[in-house]
Amino acid sequence: MKVKRIRFLSLAVTLFVALTMGVCAQTSAEIDTAVKAAYEKFKGLQEGKNADYIPALAKVDPNLFGIAVIGPDGKVYAAGDLTTEVSIQSISKVFTMALVMQQQGPDAIAENIGVDATGMRFNSIVSVEISKKLGGGPEMNALVNPGAITATSMVQGTTADDIWTKIMDCYDGFAGRRLTVLQDVYKSEADTNQRNQAIGMLMYAYGYIKENPLQATDIYTRQCSVGVNAKDLACMAATLAFGGKNPVTGKQVIDAKNVPYVLAVMATAGLYDDSGKWLYQTGLPAKSGVGGGIIAVVPGRFGIAVISPPLDDAGNSVRAQKAIAHIVDALKLNPYASKPK
Repeated sequence: MKVKRIRFLSLAVTLFVALTMGVCAQTSAEIDTAVKAAYEKFKGLQEGKNADYIPALAKVDPNLFGIAVIGPDGKVYAAGDLTTEVSIQSISKVFTMALVMQQQGPDAIAENIGVDATGMRFNSIVSVEISKKLGGGPEMNALVNPGAITATSMVQGTTADDIWTKIMDCYDGFAGRRLTVLQDVYKSEADTNQRNQAIGMLMYAYGYIKENPLQATDIYTRQCSVGVNAKDLACMAATLAFGGKNPVTGKQVIDAKNVPYVLAVMATAGLYDDSGKWLYQTGLPAKSGVGGGIIAVVPGRFGIAVISPPLDDAGNSVRAQKAIAHIVDALKLNPYASKPK
């Protein structure tokens, strides 16, 4: 049943791609205008607040704001700050999930974790209990903490260092450059991640994690602390938009056949418990992180990323949501609003 469900989601995203590809392409000037207009419209917005349950995140400049869009030729359309790095946080979950799919196939995620939205907070333990009571899988996915820690535990490698190298090589391939861990964020997060340690142990007790739950939690914490800027995130999103091929470097990072499965989970669970609201508004697969970043994918067209640390109550960047929605409206990127030629 779980395998059929993810195949159905994959079919839905394939249709989504076909619809999106049918939209007339915009000129470079139109794209540039939309990006700059979104920046100007929302740069003065003073809504939301930085995440503070990880102390290092509370110290990040709340005025940081950068937008980047990358198309098929690798050209970057940008406004605001493109160089300041923030921690990738939960956006990392997308790319670890993609790595597991690349190593073991998409059914590995569907069968061991699940692909359904939980309807609960990203760090909910109740969702794990419900999933276990229902026989596993139907109320979990790899974009909430229990599923994400489990996905990290599923990355194949002989040692912790080997696993970490594989994760970073994957992230680097998506970003098109060598990324590094923000050590202050990692220390801050590792000092305060007792809930995630408990989640890891619970997933181990219930058989989702097969071994070394605390190692998986530590590697997960490290991956969330990787530093990225708006251009990095846009490149990562664009690599998904173009079938796993990085449009800047030309490198095939993951097989194209795995991308629809990644996008399907992003569409249903990418913005925590506000994922439905986001999809309703924009129609795009996306993923947020409490570091302030959001990526959105327009298959065959663009990778979009915005960084702005102040978050709403669901843990999603306020300015990033508004800026991406503005670009989607301006360029008519919502596939459900598109019309055949």
